[in-house]
Amino acid sequence: MTEQQIIDLINSSLVEEFELDPAMMTPDANIYEDLGLDSLDTVDMVIVLEGAFKFKIREEEEIREIRTLGDIYRFVNGKSRQIKR
Repeated sequence: MTEQQIIDLINSSLVEEFELDPAMMTPDANIYEDLGLDSLDTVDMVIVLEGAFKFKIREEEEIREIRTLGDIYRFVNGKSRQIKR
């Protein structure tokens, strides 16, 4: 899966799950302030991403540092590369 495919899948999954405006899905969008998600939504977000990418991420310490969509893109891209090895 290419980096752009990962970004597209993340964006489409989150837009569908949280009824977000696709135009807001930019790397610098803060998931709390710009997208309006709260701590309970982030739990749902992890579940959605696990389903979309077919790997577990909820036990990853790095997930706690995610604040923007760009952080999510980098995290999932790195995780998918680890799995390919």
